[in-house]
Amino acid sequence: MRSSVFGNLDPQQLPPGFALENDKLLRVQLPHEVLAKQGSMVAFQGQMDFDYEGAGGIGKLFKKALTGEGASLMRVRGEGLLYLADNADDVHLFFLENEGITVNGRNLLAFQPQLTWDIQRVQGAGMAAGGLFNTTVTGTGWVAVTTHGAPVLLDAARMPTYVDGQAAVCWSTSLQVGVNRTMKVGALIGRGSGEAMQLAFRGQGFVLVQASEGHPVPQAAR
Repeated sequence: MRSSVFGNLDPQQLPPGFALENDKLLRVQLPHEVLAKQGSMVAFQGQMDFDYEGAGGIGKLFKKALTGEGASLMRVRGEGLLYLADNADDVHLFFLENEGITVNGRNLLAFQPQLTWDIQRVQGAGMAAGGLFNTTVTGTGWVAVTTHGAPVLLDAARMPTYVDGQAAVCWSTSLQVGVNRTMKVGALIGRGSGEAMQLAFRGQGFVLVQASEGHPVPQAAR
């Protein structure tokens, strides 16, 4: 698996369809199709059609409604250059080679259409982590994800790895995932309100961790 987490990849390593214009902007060269997060288009040059992709089937639509997971997608067709971004977050590219990653739906920016995706429960996390669901992308092709701030890519094969559930952006589907409980229940170990559980990762693979628990959720108007 190749990624751009530690800097932009050499342009010669990138396929014609995907390139980083800069740290916060993805450039997609059509005529290839692309699936992208709805509302992520900031500009395009050429002729393009934008179609609502929805959840990608009744089963996925039901999972999305039940779990709240999964980004709403659009399918873009045409010719020209498409520029995608999301809230000025940093953009990172991963190339999958007959493998998979599981991604927090709000961090999934775009992926090539030959990849398959689904909404799945994070195995091992269970109800102890709030019944965590993520979007799984598998196959061979490029995936673009976003992070709130510069991330770190952790190799879980080196040693047991523990991550705040809201800071974990994506990870290899080959990893075993569980829940780690802090011995001192009141320990202020995370950036939240003193959470005492983290996602635990073991095996061969990586975990991408952002330097934040994500953008603040606006409070409902009173």
